[in-house]
Amino acid sequence: MTFVERIRQRASELKRRIVFPESGDERILSAAAEIARTKMATPVLAVEGEALIPTARQQGVETVQVEGPSALEFAHRLVAAGGADACVAGAVYTTADVLRSALRNVGLAPRVRVASSAFYMVVPAGTEIVSEVLTFTDCAVVPYPTAENLADIAIAAAGDRRLIVGDEPRVALLSFSTHGSAKGQSVDLIREALAIIREREPDLLVDGELQGDAALAPTVAARKSPSSPVAGRANVLVFPSLDAGNIAYKLVQRVGSAQALGPILQGFAHPVADLSRGAERDDIINVAAIAALQSAGR
Repeated sequence: MTFVERIRQRASELKRRIVFPESGDERILSAAAEIARTKMATPVLAVEGEALIPTARQQGVETVQVEGPSALEFAHRLVAAGGADACVAGAVYTTADVLRSALRNVGLAPRVRVASSAFYMVVPAGTEIVSEVLTFTDCAVVPYPTAENLADIAIAAAGDRRLIVGDEPRVALLSFSTHGSAKGQSVDLIREALAIIREREPDLLVDGELQGDAALAPTVAARKSPSSPVAGRANVLVFPSLDAGNIAYKLVQRVGSAQALGPILQGFAHPVADLSRGAERDDIINVAAIAALQSAGR
C-alpha cells in the first residue's frame, strides 16, 4: 500500500469522531461523505440552521447544531470538551483564524510554548534517501523561531511522527554548517536548540547542526559526520526559519516530485487541522486521517 492508503487504513481502526465547521463548503461535504462511506472515521458537520441537515443525513454524515457566535469556535470547543477527537478546518477560514481559535479554545500541549506545523513529504522511489516519508518542520507557522521554539518544534514533530508514520524519529537540525564547518548567529541558534532538546528528551535521536546533504545522504554523511546518530538517515528535518522550511518543501514538491501532505498543526493539546484553502476532497480526507492518528497520543 502507499503511505496515504496506510494512514487511511490505520485511521479507520481508531474509529475517531472528527468535526468539520465549514459545512457549507461543497468540498467539505464531499470529503465527509466519503469518510463516512469508507468508515475511516465518523465525520460530524457543525451546521447553522436546518438547510444542510437532509443532505448530510442522505450522505450518512452526522450533524451538530452550532451554539455560539462562530462555527469554528464551536468546533474547537467541542474537541476540547471531548465531544470530538479532532477538528479539520481551513478550507474557508484563514490560517490565522484557525490558529487564533485553536489557541483560545483548545490550547497547547503540556510543556509546549509555541504551536507549529509540519509537512509530510512522500519521496519518490529511486533516490538514495533512506526514508519513504520525510517530516519537514516548521513550514507554515513560526517565522523566526528562537532556540526554545526550535526545541518545541522538533519535539512536537518527533512525537507526531511516531503517531502518523509509525517509525522512530531521527531528527536533524538543519543549517548551512555541519558540526562546525562554518560559523554564524544561526549556527549558534541551532546548537543552543540542540542542547535544549537533549536536556528535555535525552532518548530522542537528534543531531545538529547538519547541512541538508549530510542529514539525508548516507555517502555524504560518511564523509562529513561519520559519528552522528542521525546523519544520512534523518527523517525529521527541522529548518532554522519559516523562509527555509517553506521554500524547501515547495521545491521538493515541484522539482523533486514529492507528494506533500499538510500543513499539519502540531503542539496543541488536541488535534486541530488547518487545510489549505485550495484543498481538494482527497487533501481534506488525508488531513482528517492524520488528525485521527494524532489523537491516539492525546
